[in-house]
Amino acid sequence: MANEQYGFYVDTSRCVICWGCEIACKQWNSIKAGGHSRRKVEITTEGVFPNTKRIFTSLSCMHCENPSCVAFCPEGAVTKRDEDGLVVIDKELCTGCGTCRTNCPFEVPDIIQIEENGTMRPVADKCDACLSLGRQPDEVTHCVATCPLDALHFGILSDMEALAKEKGGTLKEGVTGPSVYIS
Repeated sequence: MANEQYGFYVDTSRCVICWGCEIACKQWNSIKAGGHSRRKVEITTEGVFPNTKRIFTSLSCMHCENPSCVAFCPEGAVTKRDEDGLVVIDKELCTGCGTCRTNCPFEVPDIIQIEENGTMRPVADKCDACLSLGRQPDEVTHCVATCPLDALHFGILSDMEALAKEKGGTLKEGVTGPSVYIS
C-alpha cells in the first residue's frame, strides 16, 4: 500500500466542457490532435424530458488501490508506486499486448505506436499524473492547472475526499478501488 495515495477530484457542477484539461494533456505529452487521449471528458444525461441534466466529467486513469492492470501485466511493465500510489507504465518493458486494457474495468490504457530506432512498436499509454513530464510532489498536474473553473483537483486522496464531501461527492465505484472522487 502506498504511503499516501494520490488521486483526483472532479466537481461536475463546475465543468463547462471547455476541454482545456484534454488539450493541456495532449499538448504537454506531445499527443497529436485527433489521436488518443490520456484524459477524456465524458458527457452523460440524467432525467426525463423536459427535466434533463447534462453532466460533464473529466476522467483519466483511476490509479486504483488494487489495479488489475498491474496484476495481469505479463511483462511487469505496469506498476503501482509505493510513494504515491500512482500507476505507471514502463514503456521499455511494455510489449503493447493490451492485457492491461483488457483487464482494466475502465478500459483506460490505450495501445499506441512509438518510434524506436527507426521502427514503430506498440506500447500501452495512460495518465501518469504528469510524472513523465517531471512533475514534483508539491506540483499539480497540467490538466488541473489548466482548468479555468477549478473543476479538477489532484492531490492526496484524503484531501480529495474532503473536497468531495463538501459537495456530496463520492468515490468512483469499481472493484479495483479507483482513486477518483466525483460530485
